[in-house]
Amino acid sequence: MRRELTLAGLALALGLGLVWALGGMDLLARWAAETQRALQAPLAGAVRAVQAGEPAAWGGLLAVCFGYGVVHAAGPGHGKFLIGGYGVARRVRLMPLAGVALAASLAQAAVAVGLVYAGVLALGWTRERMVGLAEGALAAASWAAIAGIGLWLMWRGGRGLGRALRSDQARSQGEVGHDHGHHHTQDHAHAHTHGPDCGCGHAHGPTLAQVAGLAGWRDTAALIFGVAVRPCSGALFLLILTFQMGIGAAGVAGAFAMGLGVAVVTIGVAVLAVWSREGALEGLGEARVWRVLPVLELLAGLVVATLALGMLATVI
Repeated sequence: MRRELTLAGLALALGLGLVWALGGMDLLARWAAETQRALQAPLAGAVRAVQAGEPAAWGGLLAVCFGYGVVHAAGPGHGKFLIGGYGVARRVRLMPLAGVALAASLAQAAVAVGLVYAGVLALGWTRERMVGLAEGALAAASWAAIAGIGLWLMWRGGRGLGRALRSDQARSQGEVGHDHGHHHTQDHAHAHTHGPDCGCGHAHGPTLAQVAGLAGWRDTAALIFGVAVRPCSGALFLLILTFQMGIGAAGVAGAFAMGLGVAVVTIGVAVLAVWSREGALEGLGEARVWRVLPVLELLAGLVVATLALGMLATVI
């Protein structure tokens, strides 16, 4: 059953890749943009209902904001790209990666709140200036951070690949030593399958436990920063509007509701990334998996860095 599920995940990932190659993501982006515009009127109505103190107005506002976040995240975006790319590159477990996706989405809402209230109260900025900052300098910072993560994945993948090659070389030299120095029988020399835990005394490479999971707090912080540094323009609009109407608390709550909506989609991308990666690795066996993982990390890092640098060039 597990094999069927992982292979289904791989097939789904390949199908989405084909949709992207055929321009399906452009259609999705247009749908997301049109739906967000269509939600602006209900969002404005919910804000007015909160200001008027209507019953259940807060619940209506939070529901509309949550839906707005889901639709906003459904289109192409840097958060899904980063979380998905990292999930493919590293053999991280699903729950830690999903936790990072949730934390990054909520941190993105917190950055929006901080930007608006610092800009309005301390600097006297207009809405246009704050949105311009979010879509200009902060977008550039986000893509630069994502490109840096991609280059870091490439470096780690290359280092792991070099370590695997050196381990294979050491194993071959050790086998020659057994054959010519100790005259072991053929059955003894090849009775075991070489791998990271084969027990033969050779350093074949890291165990799967060592390559699983987020590689420390630095990776976690980099992922959250790469997503959070660029706030959602819809959250900025809501925060500025509610501040001007004297119901700032509603705007803050709505921004975090949008963040939760974004998190639903981003966590879904994390699930797909882990699912498709395990589908690709299914059946290889531990001895082959630890050799394949550095190559996977190197290639995924290359894709992340290349696309991020391309996006960076469009915003600077």
